Amino acid sequence: MTVWLIENVGLTRVQSQLVVSGVLVLVLAGAWFVVVRGITRRVEDPTVWYPARKATSYAVVLIGAFGLAWIWVQALSEFATFLGLAAAGIAVALADVLKNVAGWIYIVVRRPYRVDDRIEVDGVAGDVIDIRVQRTSLLEIGNWVDADQSTGRIVHVPSGYVFTKQVFNFTEGFAYIWHEIPLLVTFESDPDVAEAILQAAMDEVGGHTPDEAEERIRRAARSYKIRYNHFTPAVYLTVKPGGILLTGRLLVEARRRRSVDQQVWRRVLAALRDEPRVELTYPVSRVHLRDTRGAAMEAAQPAHLPDEAGRTSPPPG
Repeated sequence: MTVWLIENVGLTRVQSQLVVSGVLVLVLAGAWFVVVRGITRRVEDPTVWYPARKATSYAVVLIGAFGLAWIWVQALSEFATFLGLAAAGIAVALADVLKNVAGWIYIVVRRPYRVDDRIEVDGVAGDVIDIRVQRTSLLEIGNWVDADQSTGRIVHVPSGYVFTKQVFNFTEGFAYIWHEIPLLVTFESDPDVAEAILQAAMDEVGGHTPDEAEERIRRAARSYKIRYNHFTPAVYLTVKPGGILLTGRLLVEARRRRSVDQQVWRRVLAALRDEPRVELTYPVSRVHLRDTRGAAMEAAQPAHLPDEAGRTSPPPG
């Protein structure tokens, strides 16, 4: 097409390449719009149309990149020396941009996280809602909100952080996390009874998950060396300055920590109402008062008092 424009329209090579490049961009943009519009109209489930839309965008960009490279390869070869000299300066000026591109490639190829995963990067935790070349978007959890619930804010994390920051994935491969529930009782309480109450509450709330968790961890073990010997809830006992601490430990789904915590505590508190042998502890301050005034006064008085004749006698009283 470039040769035809040169011969029949009278354009220079650069002008013809610009025209062809513009036509290619317009055609690809139109194709992307038609495909995405069709997907959005026919598919209502976001779990289906979202990946289809992203795949369409990647395909259009890839085709456009190869097409433009093919159109301009001869022109670019004429500027090879110039580009070689400018490459170092471009790399320094666009270091963060290039790092984000490399990070995006790593995310797409190695999959440290995907859309809908719950992750934490550089102290920011949230659910992944979008992955783009320059950044990953998270629906934030935690911060001023307790128990990993959403704050409603969207946080954008640079894609290059996968190389420089720690990335924690709550749901990759194994969708469960270990959750601990502390129960502090007084030293006068019966620890065996308190342990039985906490154990029964956890078994009732989370005791139905071990079979499913064990199956999921077997699948995850194909990619990672993960090994757990026990999947059922357990209670551990230790002594603290304020009383006897019983820590319940159980597997919960990453997005159900707060609901599981509430269900367990409701059962524990209901059982403690009718159990006199267990008492929850709370901060207590004890003050010991000693009246030393009497002893001081007694020490100040002489042992014997002199009478009018000069004879001494014991003090009255």
